[in-house]
Amino acid sequence: MYLKDGCSLVLKVRKPSIPFVLNTKPILDVDKPQVQSENVSVLMESEVVKRLRHERDIVLALEYFKSLANSRAFKHTHLTYQTMIEKLGRNCNIDGVQYLLQHMKLEGIDCSEDLFIRVIHSYRRAGSADQALKMLYRIREFGCKPTVRIYNHLLDSLLDEKRFQMINPVYSNMKGEGLEPNIFTFNILIKALCQNGKVDGACKLLVEMSSKGCPPDAVSYTTIVSSMCKIGQLEEAKKLASTFAPVVPVYNSLIHGLCKEYKFKEAFDLIIEMLDKGLDPNVVTYSTVISCLCDMGNVDFSLAVLGQMFMRGCSPNIHTFASLMKGYFLCGRLREVLSLWSHMIQEGVKPNVVAYNTLIYGLCANGYIEDAISVCNRMEENWCFPNVTTYSSLIYGFARAGNLQGATETWNKMITCGCHPNVVVYTCILDVFCQNSMFNQALRLIEIMNKEGCPPTVVTFNTFIKGLCASGRVEWAMSVLDMMEKYKCSPNIITYNELLDGLFRVNRFKEACGLMKELEELELELNSVTYNTIMHGFSRVGMQEQVFHILGKMLVNGAKPDATTINIIIYAYCKLGKVKTAMQLFDKLTDEKEWRPDIVAYTSLLCGICNSLGIEEADVYLHKMTTEGIFPNIATWDVLVRCFFNNLGHVGPIRILDDILGNG
Repeated sequence: MYLKDGCSLVLKVRKPSIPFVLNTKPILDVDKPQVQSENVSVLMESEVVKRLRHERDIVLALEYFKSLANSRAFKHTHLTYQTMIEKLGRNCNIDGVQYLLQHMKLEGIDCSEDLFIRVIHSYRRAGSADQALKMLYRIREFGCKPTVRIYNHLLDSLLDEKRFQMINPVYSNMKGEGLEPNIFTFNILIKALCQNGKVDGACKLLVEMSSKGCPPDAVSYTTIVSSMCKIGQLEEAKKLASTFAPVVPVYNSLIHGLCKEYKFKEAFDLIIEMLDKGLDPNVVTYSTVISCLCDMGNVDFSLAVLGQMFMRGCSPNIHTFASLMKGYFLCGRLREVLSLWSHMIQEGVKPNVVAYNTLIYGLCANGYIEDAISVCNRMEENWCFPNVTTYSSLIYGFARAGNLQGATETWNKMITCGCHPNVVVYTCILDVFCQNSMFNQALRLIEIMNKEGCPPTVVTFNTFIKGLCASGRVEWAMSVLDMMEKYKCSPNIITYNELLDGLFRVNRFKEACGLMKELEELELELNSVTYNTIMHGFSRVGMQEQVFHILGKMLVNGAKPDATTINIIIYAYCKLGKVKTAMQLFDKLTDEKEWRPDIVAYTSLLCGICNSLGIEEADVYLHKMTTEGIFPNIATWDVLVRCFFNNLGHVGPIRILDDILGNG
């Protein structure tokens, strides 16, 4: 599948591996006169190391390393090997690292503890911790003995890749070597237990540490407290925190846990407690509160916290500003976002990739895609390079606009830069395909995702189903359920919501009822969207009484009616001729400020009033509507014009239309 200028959608630009051979004898060029040994300039180790470290191009650095190995000017040392291995490791060139280790062994240069740790880091960067483990079992071949530090770095690498099942055997092997674990070892084990959902085991390890003469430190406690807060065990976390001397990171974890549950009063109480105990809340403390408040859309309160932060002499960091920007975007306050960005730059806070991504996503989500592209270009000019999240946001922006060309150009740029797409990017591209009725390409993309090791999620399939239903291809959409089973992806309530909506749209009432029955059998919890979709479907075919039956089920099952629910109910009452009941419901909800009517609600009510009660009553609600700044759309005009011509003998309609035109 080709998108632009022959660029394949799944083109993967990989860094070529760097082949090299270190000869044991110098290569003589027969076309050049031989340099006599007395003219050979001998290099110092410090000069070689300096040049290797300062050479940014890995290929040139390696060429220089090889040229020295094949000359008589310098004999590589432990330090030059270590420098080159570290450089190759940063570029994830594992083959090169292994090859140099073998050459060290052949030349009788022993591998030190520091060098072996660098080798482990190389495997870690490449996501090959299991290969690092294999090298550990060969460590003595390279003239190095296992140490606690080496084991710690290896355990941390395994943890980084969540290889939980390998951690305990490696730890046991370490003890078998006669090596005693230190505080770093125990903290890695605690972290592993917590990440694997075994917080109780981590707590038991605290006791074991103390019994072995290695008392837990702030990191030990912070890790467990943070994990308890993440799984909602706030009370247990507080109890554990009370058993040791208070430290700021532990308080930060507790505050974060409280904020996530919107317990802001308790969070502020903890900040006061910190101050009472002589602990100064840091930028993490304040930024945590600000971030959670912004997630709730409560930006004004978060600004008050920012003010307190300044008063305490604590300067905001990039994460503080990024959280505030996110909050402003959620509230639709774009001007404040741009003002905040300018203030951040003036304060000397250099934006990082997270800040740029926050700004780009917010612009894309609000339809300012051109501005987002401009920010992305500026980002690159400032040597802050886009990542998969950046490209994901841009493609999402193009997807919202249905812009296939913009999305594919961004995709091609992402691939050319060597940035591998994730499931979010794939799903956004699939959305663009669906909006452009390119369903075969969308299907092919799902197959590609699986082959590329990025299997489609339920969100991907829901996007595909939504696109198919929107174009009336409901049969195909229904068949996607079987496809999901093939990919071992279970449908969720959103999947069924999209299918129900699609079936009702094409008047496939019988199949829709069959799907509803299937939902009952699956015992899947229905949400307000499900009930609204079903009620709207019944309403479309004139089964208004059934609408109220579904509403009853909705209330019994604890699903909360929303604005769409109310609109459907008002319409159903009006269609049944119960216009006064509809008016009472309308007035009650608006008077109690539980609901703000939109143009749909007003149009439905006006239609019912015009058909049943007449012009004078309609005039009251039309005046309410225009007073609230809601003006008629085509459907409203249709109702009013029909009412006008049905009541030509009255002055009311003329006044009503004059009011509308005057206000409009």
